[in-house]
Amino acid sequence: MNAMHDKMINFFLSKELRDHSGAVAIIVGISMIALMSFAALSIDLSHLFVVKNELQNAADAAALAGARVLYNDDGTIIQESSNQTAYDTAVLNKSEKVSVDVHGLQDGDVQRGHWSFAAKSFTANASTATFNLWDLSTEELDANENFINAVKVTTRREDTPAASFLATIFGKNSFTMSADAVAYIGFAGTLNPGDAKMPITICKESLLIDDAYSCSIGRMINSGQDVQTNNTAAWTSYAQQRESGDPDPCLGGTNANEVRDVIDPPGPVKCFGENMDVLKLGKPMATMGGEAESVLSKLRDCWVEATDTTGPDGIPDGIPDSSWNLTLPVIECPGNNIGVCEEVVGAVNINLVWITGPGESSCNFHQGYTNADGQWVEANHPPLELDGWSCGLSEPSAATDAELQACWDSFVTYFNLQNADGSTAPCAKKSLYFQPDCTPHEPTGRSGGENFGVLSQIPVLVE
Repeated sequence: MNAMHDKMINFFLSKELRDHSGAVAIIVGISMIALMSFAALSIDLSHLFVVKNELQNAADAAALAGARVLYNDDGTIIQESSNQTAYDTAVLNKSEKVSVDVHGLQDGDVQRGHWSFAAKSFTANASTATFNLWDLSTEELDANENFINAVKVTTRREDTPAASFLATIFGKNSFTMSADAVAYIGFAGTLNPGDAKMPITICKESLLIDDAYSCSIGRMINSGQDVQTNNTAAWTSYAQQRESGDPDPCLGGTNANEVRDVIDPPGPVKCFGENMDVLKLGKPMATMGGEAESVLSKLRDCWVEATDTTGPDGIPDGIPDSSWNLTLPVIECPGNNIGVCEEVVGAVNINLVWITGPGESSCNFHQGYTNADGQWVEANHPPLELDGWSCGLSEPSAATDAELQACWDSFVTYFNLQNADGSTAPCAKKSLYFQPDCTPHEPTGRSGGENFGVLSQIPVLVE
């Protein structure tokens, strides 16, 4: 009886083992298929990730190259060359050792157009028209699709699809892929070394009329302390925080000696004035208000040297004959007040039209001094001719104070020179007078600044 019982148990056990063996085989088979699928997916996904990066790098490089030449040297739009440059750059890039695919130069995979930050979108527009930047706010330009400021490039692997590896097991022999990039060329923001021409920085508030950049109104930079009528600009040494951990972003501010050394550094080069380091957009910069007479004296000498071309006898007479065109950084000056550390928000091109020397509270036009050569120099002589304007005095040396004052009044009216409060600019001692320029300028610096009439030279990727 026991022997029969044992045989039956052995029979059922062997059957159970045979059944489990079959189940294990099925599970192993399914697991192998799953493992192969995961392996195929992992290998092909890793490969496609590399291909996608190669396509994106090609699109990025091409869009940046096209946007870089979107404008001519004078700030007007180039016609087809920006598209061609973008295309040529794209196809120089390879993916899996073959050139990427780019279809079409306009209304295709390479397009000029308008990028809107508000809408975060690109609108294709093949226009080549020049677009004025003045009397328009940054927001108005951002919304205007006729303002061409971007290049979009699409790179593909369609004509030559990306290869498949283990995915071929499942019938997937290749993959088609694409990547897009939009490069935006905006307004000058971060300034490269040498972009700023003199250690003066202009207040944003003095350049905007109803939030729009305007060149219809000139300004005076004067030495008084009344924040309602002064501080349309400041002196700067260009000093900015160099390390993120530095607790003093403006390195203690600046002073007249530091600013003067920017204009007249040690060595043979005089009237230098340029920034030696990058001026970073959105970062504070060392500034100072006040007369800074030693700085103004150096600046005035440079101004005369740059603009005094001829006098009545054909020899330079110490009186400038033209304005002085300068590219300068723009800062925030809330309430027309200048502190020791103000934020850089862009760049502007101005025409410095006059600088008054030492004198009384109002100009004494016949005040002067005898120079080293024994010649009499009228330090506060009013302008006589400048950029198409003429005073009309036939013998200015014999003119009365009233005639010279009328000359000044005509000059102020012609250039529409105003104080920060909108009042007519007086002839004050130790003051600078400037007018924002409204002509296309050579693009300068890197994109990102607000609209102060100067386009940037270096584009940025926005998509």
